[in-house]
Amino acid sequence: MSPTLIGIIGILIMLLMFLTRMPVAFVMATVGFVGFSIVISTDAGLVLLSRNIYETFDSYDLTTIPLFILMGQLGFNSGISKRLYNAGYKFLGNIRGGLAMATVTACTAFGAVCGSSPATAATMATVGLPEMKRYNYNDELATGCVASGGGIGMIMPPSVVLIIYGILTEQSIGALFVAGIFPALLVTLLFILCIYIRCRISPEQGPKGERFSWPQKLRSLLGLIETLIVFVLVIGGIFIGLFTPTEAAAIGAFGVLLIALVRRQITWEGFVKSLMETLRTSCMVLMLIAGAVIFGKFLAVTRIPFEIAGWVSGLEISPVLVLGVILMIYFFGGCFMDALAFVTLTVPIFFPVVMELGYDPIWFGIIIVMVTEMGVITPPVGINVYVVYGVAKNVLDEGVPLEKIFKGIFPFLIAVIVGVLILIIFPQIIMFLPNLMY
Repeated sequence: MSPTLIGIIGILIMLLMFLTRMPVAFVMATVGFVGFSIVISTDAGLVLLSRNIYETFDSYDLTTIPLFILMGQLGFNSGISKRLYNAGYKFLGNIRGGLAMATVTACTAFGAVCGSSPATAATMATVGLPEMKRYNYNDELATGCVASGGGIGMIMPPSVVLIIYGILTEQSIGALFVAGIFPALLVTLLFILCIYIRCRISPEQGPKGERFSWPQKLRSLLGLIETLIVFVLVIGGIFIGLFTPTEAAAIGAFGVLLIALVRRQITWEGFVKSLMETLRTSCMVLMLIAGAVIFGKFLAVTRIPFEIAGWVSGLEISPVLVLGVILMIYFFGGCFMDALAFVTLTVPIFFPVVMELGYDPIWFGIIIVMVTEMGVITPPVGINVYVVYGVAKNVLDEGVPLEKIFKGIFPFLIAVIVGVLILIIFPQIIMFLPNLMY
């Protein structure tokens, strides 16, 4: 049996195992180990299994992940999200749909501290849904903007998905971080425009809130100064080469902890909870990376990625059409599978193809994260939708039906598609800041 055929059988078995709801990391590691053992030898498979798991958890570069996750958890448990939302509400709350716009803006700002899409959605749902309910906002608009706004956390640095993409493809994490800033701001503006259009068509969906004076608005910004300083220090330090992403993550986590202690807004219980959530999330992410690396080594010995790359490069069709097919795969795959797991699974397959077509690896990384962002709000998986659904049951007396939340995200889904098209047509939006770095 040829290695390529073994690889195809392995991929099919892996897809079937996903249906059993086994953890994705363990499925990839198991199929990768067994397949590698069949193609090479059992001894080689055992060495691969032990070495890759050890090297993943022993990697200095990967310490970036738990440190940025800790930064986000400390930010959540110290009330940064509430201050962000309060500032957005003071500036935008008095216009139609203003609370929803403030929620999206706060999601973007909190994504700059958190880096996790579900965590951003859960945090802003806890803060924003009761306020929007109080001002009689339509349930579809309220929950849809929170679930969709949480997806911006996947693009806005520090993004865990971008870190993993950078490690798997050996690209600069710093360059990926700064490349994600303008696309995240673009999506935020498109979401705000989407809310504005909805509320112009149906004013009852987002009634006006109270109006605040300029002194009140400016005072609300005082609560954001420390957060802004941490973000500028982390991203600016990476941008000018002052420190590495790992060092930036440590500085960011320490900075948020220092803010929380100075403001006396974190309890011992909140600190312990931050550590426990960081540990749980970090282990999940690192196991995903280990499983993806093992599976990637199996694919490499079957030569499937190289065969696909050779086949695609030999097709007499436009590279744009090939890219379109790949992005459609990411879109539909993201609808059925966790975005983080799907990126770790597919990057080893499609990255060689994209490089063969001559696309920039930094640009491609931002594009696929944008596309998989759609998956976190699209049925049947739509993890952000389920997160918001669960939070709504806790913070609202009657909750919000799941079908209403899914219905509410579709205008925002269209906005993301428009954003992806803009970035494909104008790649300079992504590459402007990375080009300044080098």
